[in-house]
Amino acid sequence: MGKLDGRVVIITGAARGQGEQEARLFAAEGARVVVADVLDDQGEALAKEIGARYVHLDVGREDDWRAAVTAAQDAYGRIDGLVNNAGILRFNSLLDTPLDEFMRVVQVNQVGCFLGIRAVAPGMADGGTIVNTASYTGLTGMAAVGAYAASKHAVVGLTRVAALELAGRGIRVNAVCPGAIDTAMSNPARLDPSADTEEAARGLDRLYRKLVPLGRVGRPDEVARLALFLSCDDSSYITGQPFVIDGGWLAGVSVI
Repeated sequence: MGKLDGRVVIITGAARGQGEQEARLFAAEGARVVVADVLDDQGEALAKEIGARYVHLDVGREDDWRAAVTAAQDAYGRIDGLVNNAGILRFNSLLDTPLDEFMRVVQVNQVGCFLGIRAVAPGMADGGTIVNTASYTGLTGMAAVGAYAASKHAVVGLTRVAALELAGRGIRVNAVCPGAIDTAMSNPARLDPSADTEEAARGLDRLYRKLVPLGRVGRPDEVARLALFLSCDDSSYITGQPFVIDGGWLAGVSVI
């Protein structure tokens, strides 16, 4: 039997990257998955391939969340899980970050998580699970990603508050905190059909070899397996926690 047999799970930002791998893994483990994204063509194709339901969802819009919840309940009759995976990243020094850029990152990464919890939790089955995607930068600082780091710190805080408030219904809320992962966010070559994505991945490995103790960039499927752990009974006594998956990056600096 699959670890998620019979469960209905909404996954945001599921058309590609980490969200895609989460959708594939959750479906393989028996979940009825709702693939949610703004990338309609990719999302619909993935949903058709894995036997899921696709919904258009801009996570920063309340109306979209209401429609997504209604679609999931109409299709499957219930919601047991939510993976708030959708996110964006912008590089800029803090003093050079325009307000509209900062607010756009916050709207997707932070407000998107808040709206997701608020929209899904009231109708979620007791004993459900919520997994929020925070970041390595949600637990430490990193130059040139001030808006992103601020939003991901907020996601960790939202996770803890939601865990406390929903514990009475047995709903567990945790966060995954990835470091450098080989997705289009950190490897834009994946958005170029003519690019050699494998060479780009090797380039990322070379870049992070000195920063990450395990000596390589992470893979989306590795993050998906952590999200699965936090969405199934294997983590039945865990809630309110951020889980770092970064190859040891946060552990410190080696001077040897």
